[in-house]
Amino acid sequence: MRTSDDATERARRVRSDHEADLLSKPNVVGVGIGLVRRGGKTTGEVGIIVMVAKKVARIQLTETERVPGEIDGVRVDVQEVGEVRADV
Repeated sequence: MRTSDDATERARRVRSDHEADLLSKPNVVGVGIGLVRRGGKTTGEVGIIVMVAKKVARIQLTETERVPGEIDGVRVDVQEVGEVRADV
């Protein structure tokens, strides 16, 4: 297994362990694995992507509402995706 495969597998395990907690936070509409972005640019680092309907400044959130920047050594990236709905 290559290093990127190791990082992806680790991110999957951490996501699985923490997905329910992340999804319980207000405004969170999804949790996935992907490449982390900082300042609008991809870092190349595999991390947990927390999708929110709309980004909110951390200062406007309580401590329990905030998404951590890292979980169990895996970087977390919050990305605004808008409202998500299934077309049936």
